[in-house]
Amino acid sequence: MHSFYLPPHAWREPYLLEGQEARHLLKVMRARPGDALRLFDGQGREGVFILDDHERNRAFLSPVDLAPARPRQPGAHLALGWSKTSRRGWLLEKTVELRAASLVFWQAARSQGRVPESPKATWRDQCIVAAKQCGNPWLPDLETAPGGARELIDKSACFSRRVVLWEGPDTQAMFDPGDMPVADDVFLVLGPEGGLTRDEVELFEDAGFTPLSLGQSILRWETATLLCLGLLYWREEKISYATTKDVADASDRTSPR
Repeated sequence: MHSFYLPPHAWREPYLLEGQEARHLLKVMRARPGDALRLFDGQGREGVFILDDHERNRAFLSPVDLAPARPRQPGAHLALGWSKTSRRGWLLEKTVELRAASLVFWQAARSQGRVPESPKATWRDQCIVAAKQCGNPWLPDLETAPGGARELIDKSACFSRRVVLWEGPDTQAMFDPGDMPVADDVFLVLGPEGGLTRDEVELFEDAGFTPLSLGQSILRWETATLLCLGLLYWREEKISYATTKDVADASDRTSPR
C-alpha cells in the first residue's frame, strides 16, 4: 500500500491531501476513487484511507482504519559536526530508517563551511521520502546549532545520558548501548569529517558528557553516524521483540485449549 504524508495540523476531518502529495497520488500513481492508501503524520499517527473524490491537486479522503497514536520510544538524539558532503541526504534517509528521535547539525571547529541558521526544507522532504519507504510513522526533529559546542551543551541539558564520541588517548571505554538504561534517551555528539578538537572535548566533559570510543578504525563522518544509529536501533528492536514475544507466549498459555 502506498504511503503519503499528511502534516499534523491537517490530521482531522475532513481529511484532505493537497500540494505535492496530492499531485503524486493523482498524477503519478493515477489513483481513482475507491483506492486505498496509507497516511502518516510524522508524529506517530497513521491509518488506512479511501480516496473519495479529487479536484486538481486536492484529494478528499475517508478513514477506514486509524491506528492509535504510537508514543515515541526512547532513542537516539544525534549531534553531528557540520561537514560539506554530498552524502547528507543519504544520512538523513538512514536517520529515519533507523528511527532516530532527532538530529542536530552543529558548527564544530573543524567544520567545512558554515552550518545553516535553521534546517533546510529539503532535509525534511528527504526524511518524508524515507519514512514512506520504511513505514516509520515518526519523523526526526531537525535542528542546527551554529553556536558550536556551547550551544549543544545548552540544547542537551535535559538529557540524563550524554556521550561524546572521541578517540583520544584518555578514552577508556567503548560505546555500548547495552550498558545504558532502557528507558533513557541518549544524546550523542560526533565531530565533523576532520574530528573534534581537544578544547571541544574538554568543554563537553566539563558539562558532564561521557567520552566513549567507536573502536580502532578511523571512521568517516557518515560511517560513525550509521554505526551509532545501528547499535541503538538494534537495542530497541531487541527489547521490543522480546516484549512482544513474552506477551504472545503469555497469551498462548492462558488461551483455552
